[in-house]
Formats: sequence, C-alpha cells, structure tokens
Amino acid sequence: MINSKMSADDAEVAIAAVRAGAEAVYARYGQRFTRIDKGAGDFATDADIAAEKAILDVIRTARPEDAVYGEEGGQQGAADAERQWLVDPLCGTLNYAVGNMLVAVNVALRNGPAAVADPFSGEIFFTDGETAWVRRDRNDAQLAPTAATQLVDVNLDPPFPSAPAFRAVNLLAHPGFIARFRPRVVSTTLALAWVASGKRAAYITDGGDLTNSVHFAAGIALCQAAGCVVTGVDGAPLGQAAGQAGRGLLTAADAETHGLLLSMIRGRD
Repeated sequence: MINSKMSADDAEVAIAAVRAGAEAVYARYGQRFTRIDKGAGDFATDADIAAEKAILDVIRTARPEDAVYGEEGGQQGAADAERQWLVDPLCGTLNYAVGNMLVAVNVALRNGPAAVADPFSGEIFFTDGETAWVRRDRNDAQLAPTAATQLVDVNLDPPFPSAPAFRAVNLLAHPGFIARFRPRVVSTTLALAWVASGKRAAYITDGGDLTNSVHFAAGIALCQAAGCVVTGVDGAPLGQAAGQAGRGLLTAADAETHGLLLSMIRGRD
C-alpha cells in the first residue's frame, strides 16, 4: 500500500532533482563540450556529468540513506537497497550534442514516484505513484492521455534483440500503420511523457525488461499512473519474473490503440 504522505514527499524530491538536472543541461546548451567515449558508438558530454551531479546533490541532501544508480556514475549504495533512485541525467545526448533540443532528464524512485523534465519547454512531468501531472510555471495539471493526435513514436536505435520476429522499422511500412497512424522518431524517452500527456498516441521500442532502466523507468511510471496501456512489444506485462517479463515497450494512450499496434507487431493485421 502506498504511503501517500511519503510518496508526495518523494515526488517533490524527484521534481527538484530533475529541475536541477534540467537547469544544468539548459545552461550548457550550444556551448563547446567535452566528449566522453563510452564504447560502441555511445558517448557522454560534460553536460551529462554536470546534470547527474546536480541531481545527486538534491537526492543526497533530501534522502542521504537512499541508494542511487546513475547512468554516468553507476551504482552508489547497495544494489539491492529497498529504496533506490534511477537517474538518467540527459536522455538524448546525441540530439543535444548536435544542437537538437529533444532531450529529457529522468529520475525515478524504483517502484515509486518519478519525474521527467524537458529542459527547453520548462515542463516537468511527474507522478506520486498513483496519479500523473505536469508542472508548468508552478501550476500543476493532471495528465490525460489520448490517441487523438494519431502520432506514434518509434525508437529505431539498436540493438534489436527481438529481430527477426520484430523490427521496429518494418512497422513503418505496414499498410495498416500507414493508414491509421503517423510515425515520429525523436530518439529520447521524452516521448513517453508525451504519451502520458496526450501529445502522442503511442511509443514503441525494442529491448529487454526496461522497468529498471535509467532511461525508461521514469517514463513508464508516468504512463502507468496516467492510465496508459503499458506492455512489452510482445504484449506481456512488464516487470515479471525473468523469462516471463514483456520485452521492449509498447505504451499506448488507450486499449484500442494498443490493440491495433500489437496486432500489427504480431503480423495479424
């Protein structure tokens, strides 16, 4: 059972943390950056490092006993801690490095409150674990997902563990998909916040179990709290025991949209 007072307090910690990270990202935008190679074509910048430091400073001050796993700094505290924060300080580093503003700052307490910040719109999407909201200029509005836009974000970044059975790129050529939806590719999990808030009808990505991923945990929490339909691309529930958990992510604003997309992925429509 969720302790509403504690959840609300943790939600404010998450909000403060992503705000601090977003300010660090915004302040460095357009400046020359140091590239830190992470292998396999992946890299971080000094903006990633500065944003993670700003986030960790907030969490350590507010929750000094909690463990943290950050994309750049790794595990700090016990990996099996009951309370662990998952931190993605700059989701969309390549976008950011080439001057594209489509990025997100993600912070989630595992199985609890979470927040996602858009450093350039100033929006902070957050959940206390029960409901989901967006904060704009200190005003909060409850998120209301809708498929009205018919826009579907599809992540085309490798790896593709479900291939050849499922390749996201093949969905873009599916006659039913073309007839009903309009694809978008933003290459950042900010798209999950957009599904929760009605800016997107759905989001699709391949992968393993993403529930404890620093990239996806906050967005998944938002979508679930907002009332979206969230499963793996195979239709299985997320976060179950190994071998049974849904792989990848299919998040839709409503059951009809989810069902249509799942049928296309399965090749039944």
